[in-house]
Amino acid sequence: MTKPGRLTTHVLDTALGKPAAGLTIDLFWLEHGDRQWITTVKTNADGRVDAPLVEGVGFMAGTYELVFHAGDYLRETGADLPDPAFLDVIPLRFGIADPSSHYHVPLLLSAYGYSTYRGS
Repeated sequence: MTKPGRLTTHVLDTALGKPAAGLTIDLFWLEHGDRQWITTVKTNADGRVDAPLVEGVGFMAGTYELVFHAGDYLRETGADLPDPAFLDVIPLRFGIADPSSHYHVPLLLSAYGYSTYRGS
C-alpha cells in the first residue's frame, strides 16, 4: 500500500552530536503574499515529530515555510549564546511540486550555522 503524500522533518544538533529534542517548529502555507499557519509541533527525543506535519488531501502543491525556534532550543541546552543570538528563529521556505510524494525537510543545527536538504 502506498502512503499518501506528506511532509516530515527532523532536527539534529551538530554541536552536541545528537537529536534536537524539544525544539518548536511552526508550519505555514504561503499564497498570494499571505502566510497561513497550519500547525505548531515540538520535536521528540529522536529530534523528529510524532506524525507528518501535513499529509493526504491537506498536502497541496505550493510554497510552505517551516519556522524552527532554534534560539529557544539552544538556550535550553545551555549553549553559550551572545545577546542577541546569531541564530534565533530560522525560516525555511520551500516549494512542493508533487503533493503525492514524501517531502522530508531536515535541519542540521548549531549555534552558528545550519543546513538543510530534501531528504527521504
